[in-house]
Amino acid sequence: MSQLPISVQMYTLTDECEKDFLKTLNKVAEIGFDGVEFAGYYGVNPAELRKNLDELNLRASGSHFVLKELEENLEKHIEAQHILGSKHLIIAYPYDRMEKEAEYHELAQKLNVMGQKIHEAGLTLSYHHHEFELLTFGDKTGLDILMDETNPEWVQTELDVYWLTHAGKNPAEWIQKYSNRLSLVHMKDMEASEDKAFAELGTGVIDLQAVVQKAAAAKAEWLVVEQDVCKRPPLESISISYQYLNDLKVKGV
Repeated sequence: MSQLPISVQMYTLTDECEKDFLKTLNKVAEIGFDGVEFAGYYGVNPAELRKNLDELNLRASGSHFVLKELEENLEKHIEAQHILGSKHLIIAYPYDRMEKEAEYHELAQKLNVMGQKIHEAGLTLSYHHHEFELLTFGDKTGLDILMDETNPEWVQTELDVYWLTHAGKNPAEWIQKYSNRLSLVHMKDMEASEDKAFAELGTGVIDLQAVVQKAAAAKAEWLVVEQDVCKRPPLESISISYQYLNDLKVKGV
């Protein structure tokens, strides 16, 4: 596993963050996470948030945005990442689900323009996919089009092992496929049930050890725990997932 740091996507803890964001960060630190990936700052300004992170010995692994947020306020969000000590601006969702090939060609152009500006600011733009970007147009998926038509120096990817599995893809193989474009990996698991429910790491059907090994070989910067829907209390769910990854690290996987 090398020593890949472990982060948590705070979207998993939305309800807790809405009640008390800073207290929730404290609980994340107590579990043992190395960092957090933001999905909004809940009214806390970046300077205050950085002070809180430093006190908790947490790092900002990145921040998620919908495409429109970056198009409308790119400079503001770049500045915030510098203050937070985060290197990664991540597009978590485009305007809507994309199901036409032309939409991917258009988006690739926008990612290049945005990615160049972010690169010139010393940061990295990454694209986080769901299942719809894995629809095939001829012999390419939508995600393939985005990667093929963007500059590798300007646009990276945050692969999501759950959505790859949901779409019938092998996550470890896709990590190897885009090993030169991989900044972060979203770590999730899937129940062995008909509805393919989200699961805590190590409790489902995804070969996560293979994922971790390929991510380390690809020199990914972060493993990011996320569970879109939790059947347990979310803090309990992320604790189980953190422990699974930390156990792999201890075993040297």
